[in-house]
Amino acid sequence: MQTKTIPAVLSIAGSDSSGGAGIQADIKTIAAHRLFAETAITALTAQNTTGVRAVQEATPEFVAQQIDAVFEDIPPAAVKIGMVSSATIIETIAERLKYWSAANIVVDPVMVATSGARLISEDAVEALTERLLPLATVITPNVMEAEALSGMSIESSRDQALVAQALVERFGCAALVKGGHNVNDANDVLAEPSPGAGDAPEVTWFRHERVVTENTHGTGCTLSSAIACGLAQGRTLPEAIDQAKTYLTGALAAGLGLGHGSGPVDHMWAY
Repeated sequence: MQTKTIPAVLSIAGSDSSGGAGIQADIKTIAAHRLFAETAITALTAQNTTGVRAVQEATPEFVAQQIDAVFEDIPPAAVKIGMVSSATIIETIAERLKYWSAANIVVDPVMVATSGARLISEDAVEALTERLLPLATVITPNVMEAEALSGMSIESSRDQALVAQALVERFGCAALVKGGHNVNDANDVLAEPSPGAGDAPEVTWFRHERVVTENTHGTGCTLSSAIACGLAQGRTLPEAIDQAKTYLTGALAAGLGLGHGSGPVDHMWAY
């Protein structure tokens, strides 16, 4: 029987027991792109569409074992990293990815909840900014996270682009600053390092229709893992982002209605 190979994408994130975000959202997204999903679970959560009840972190040693096991056997073509709240786990992830010379790293720096509450400790933020973000191909902060990472405020489209450029200059990777309801609705801006020394980072806007829905659980996870899929398939970063936003728009527009709170998107909307 003839065999085939397909690119693999590794998700390093927490497990969402309700299936709408985290590892579960990433697996569904990767499968929807017809790629092979791999995982390194950083934490178990007991949660549903109405909130998180409990969190059980993995040990840094166990996270390292998962990453090593994946790279030793089926090396991923891209890596997506979601919320990691522990400084020691962040440092472990950075060390192992550097060891394996991982490529196409997409980091969703989940730092601030929709309510504005900080989700990770100060030492974890320091580890994130000093160890992990400089390894990324692209980071995908929302407005509040971009403000926290840059120390700048975003009140307009111009601010959004300037912050994206500031993040590129600080971390050396591309930055996709996602639009908020008070800024640009579904419009995101990408800043990439300029090929010319001393030139300002290059800016590209992605303008997609905003889907009005309360079912938005896991949208950040879904977008970042879809971008990783595009990179694994050999697309340029702008191409990967554009197709990822198209995919997410379709998943939101499908109108899946599950749960009593902020429900999940329909990851398999195209099937």
